[in-house]
Amino acid sequence: MRLRHISLPGLVSYSHAADIQQRIVRTFLSHKANPSTKAPDPVIITAQFNPVYTCGRREIGTVTAEQQDFLRAGGKAEFFEALRGGQTTFHGPGQLVAYPIVDLRRHGLTPRTYVCLLEKTLIATCARYDIKAMTTENTGVWTTPEKKIAAIGVHLRRNITSHGIGLNVNTDLWWFNRIVACGLEGKKTTTFAEEGVEGKSVEEVGRVFTEELAGRIDAVESPYISEQEILSDSI
Repeated sequence: MRLRHISLPGLVSYSHAADIQQRIVRTFLSHKANPSTKAPDPVIITAQFNPVYTCGRREIGTVTAEQQDFLRAGGKAEFFEALRGGQTTFHGPGQLVAYPIVDLRRHGLTPRTYVCLLEKTLIATCARYDIKAMTTENTGVWTTPEKKIAAIGVHLRRNITSHGIGLNVNTDLWWFNRIVACGLEGKKTTTFAEEGVEGKSVEEVGRVFTEELAGRIDAVESPYISEQEILSDSI
């Protein structure tokens, strides 16, 4: 099997990407309900969002109307509640968002080993650009114990993954300065550009991340791009 890569071009809305993700997740769940059908290949959606703040499932219903108004920054950003793990974070221009959709059992993964796989993939992606990254006691990937370059927030339903990672390429850090990113007081956010790696596109980094992910999922060959199927009825 191969990893199917759906690369959403340009800037897209969070809701558009979330809709595509849910349509694909439903095909995986349908196979679970009827195992005699052909199992779908694993999928990864990569995208770059219009400015949006999202909160994780633990915070659903707790973000006040006043806080939401602040996050929307006078109409410059959107706000959504998400089912992923983690707390409030920002997605926007200059950041790679990647949503792998994988049946963990089919590839011999547990939720814990899957998160470790994402961490290793992020570290390897950074290394391709000579950025030394690491894990700490806090979730995500860091360039130092104080500077976070990538966030991880996943959701599982019947061992089918959704949501995923946000890797900062050349994101405007002003957006992160307006929140306690991922609920971690005293920590900072960094980007490829802040680490001295400039001029890299989110699309390029998305291809590298996808290659590194494919190499770490058991029984998966090199990825292929299927952009033309983004809005097809088959998804």
